Amino acid sequence: MPLTDQHRFGMQLAQMSRGWRAELDRRLAGLGLSQARWLVLLHLARFDCKPTQRELAQSVGVEGPTLARLLDSLEAQGLVKRQAVLEDRRAKKIELSESALPLIAQIEAIATALRQELFVGIDEEDQRICMRVHKRILENLEKN
Repeated sequence: MPLTDQHRFGMQLAQMSRGWRAELDRRLAGLGLSQARWLVLLHLARFDCKPTQRELAQSVGVEGPTLARLLDSLEAQGLVKRQAVLEDRRAKKIELSESALPLIAQIEAIATALRQELFVGIDEEDQRICMRVHKRILENLEKN
């Protein structure tokens, strides 16, 4: 059965996503962080206010128990802190510690350098078209 362009597009998108993340993981290996840990730190750094553990798990795309184990290790490294929520004793707000900030800056610098390399030779209009297509696919996914 021949592959359709939609099928090729989906395969290419998955391959690009895996490859991009693998290359970033390879470049971040020197910081001593697993992919799961640097991903949690980046998501946490992008929140405007301290998220709850549940909000952070949703943002990262992991289950609560998985995030709890990651936060345990990040807390042991002194990179994050958990704070009880007054209104709900079971909930915890998560924040980056001061010692995590230079690490976040390194992660961001490495990620930015990779992004710049990957977008060499791609003009802005092509990027905008691609983002429109991806946005539509994401919207269609949300309908399901």
